Amino acid sequence: MNGFFDAWAPFARAAPTAVMLAAVVVFPLLFFVTAPYGRHQRRGWGPSMPANLGWVIMESPSVFLFGALWWANPDRSSPLVTLLGVVWLTHYVQRTFVFPLLMRGGGKPNALVTVAMAVVFNLLNASGNAVGLQARPIDLACVAGVALWGCGFVMNLHADAVLRGLRKPGETSYAIPHGGTYRLVTSPNYLGEILEWVGFALAARSWASVAFAVFTIANLAPRARSHHRWYREKFADYPASRKILLPGLW
Repeated sequence: MNGFFDAWAPFARAAPTAVMLAAVVVFPLLFFVTAPYGRHQRRGWGPSMPANLGWVIMESPSVFLFGALWWANPDRSSPLVTLLGVVWLTHYVQRTFVFPLLMRGGGKPNALVTVAMAVVFNLLNASGNAVGLQARPIDLACVAGVALWGCGFVMNLHADAVLRGLRKPGETSYAIPHGGTYRLVTSPNYLGEILEWVGFALAARSWASVAFAVFTIANLAPRARSHHRWYREKFADYPASRKILLPGLW
């Protein structure tokens, strides 16, 4: 396994810089071009595939590649590296296999181009974060980071459950979600994911984890804005007091 780790390490150590550059590009771009998946799926982006299959394919590197490199990491016996590996895999096993399985109606189709781009991103991001984990003592910042990750993870799961509860089996129509953090913002699932990876970066304190947190914000903040605008256009009774992503602010 050390040979596998050593072979991937040069690529993995360069990957976070590519992720950060991607964040710089996608943040302004996504305010003008909404990624074509989910409710924003539209013609003109080429062939598509079922959403649940697309999720499994595009998120799989974050389970299998990360898992293999984390297991081969020379510092894996460190309590911190073990903890953060489990934290990462907890999120991505749920996102890769449980989330698609629970989709009502299989979800809207995903354009193949978005699946392909996500696979490339996750190859970079998973390898960078697995190799970037290094042994050091578990300190207060690490505890706070993991706690923040946990809050975001729970928020994410609850928000997804609320959305699923809006549909009966086989339905694919949309309705206004209510309750929980939906009382405050349009996209609490995205806020939860941002909190997860900001917390992970606080705990890991690696270049890869920081790049991932920045990319998560750059990717999800514009999409949350697109969601907010979509709800307001589709539903005349959408709550006027509900913010986009940050309670009471934006």
